[in-house]
Amino acid sequence: MNAINYREEVAAQDAQAVRRLAAESGMFNADEADIAVELVDERLAKGLASGYRFLFAEEAGTVQGYTAYGHTPCTRSSFDLYWIIVDSRLKGRGIGTQLMAETEKRVRDLGGTRIYVETSSREEYEPTRGFYLHCGYRLEAVLKDFYAPGDSLHIYVKELT
Repeated sequence: MNAINYREEVAAQDAQAVRRLAAESGMFNADEADIAVELVDERLAKGLASGYRFLFAEEAGTVQGYTAYGHTPCTRSSFDLYWIIVDSRLKGRGIGTQLMAETEKRVRDLGGTRIYVETSSREEYEPTRGFYLHCGYRLEAVLKDFYAPGDSLHIYVKELT
């Protein structure tokens, strides 16, 4: 097992890595994977002015996971976590937990005091919701039938200290 290295700079090949991670996760449909790649493209085109920040976890030069996050517009110190995906073959190794902690550190360094993350109430997202709880996030709100009838939006928050 190699050491995980983190990088924030976005490169053109990251779009392909993000699409691969989204597709292989089995959690996201093609439209959702397109949105994940759009964030990479937007960052490449506009730099930090895009509002999107990334943290890539690499092992032996291969992207094993990443987060996409950014300052929440019109707030003083809140941030949104848009994406966190870890290579499905590596789940259980703690990469997601480490990636989340590294992302939270960077948000803190940027003056962030809270991170919000959204996910679905569907059964297949139960491990995702459990992961957020494991990382110290709390369920802040549920918007019933947000995505579709029977598919509510769960909003989690973590206060950074």
